[in-house]
Amino acid sequence: MSANIKHQGIIDEITDDCIKVRIIQTSACASCKVAGHCNASESKEKIIDVGKCDGHDYRVGDEVVVIASQNSGLFAVLLSSVVPLFLLVVVLFAVMSLTGNEVNAALASLGSLVPYYFIIYMCRDKIRARLSFRVERE
Repeated sequence: MSANIKHQGIIDEITDDCIKVRIIQTSACASCKVAGHCNASESKEKIIDVGKCDGHDYRVGDEVVVIASQNSGLFAVLLSSVVPLFLLVVVLFAVMSLTGNEVNAALASLGSLVPYYFIIYMCRDKIRARLSFRVERE
């Protein structure tokens, strides 16, 4: 198993501190021969911000490979899915056992995500540094 996650893309924009790369993320069946006639196929165009790579001469329109470590991907899944789900379940059962009211438990459970996402927002620079991407020429 590869230790990196790779996507081919095209440089859309270059600024002083980052390179914006456009990738097309496809589902497994999007490459199928009949994908155009099937509703199950899916592809999305995404723009990824990559930190500026000093010493490399990139231009808009260059084809590159965007690379992230597998640990970065797992960390992103942890922050975006695992921790919020755990928080929802713990608060739901805690409030339900204390009050016995399902509506209050559900509202408290959903409300517990507000401070979580606020903390994530406040720590966005540290998270961005840990979830960094790099580019290489094809």
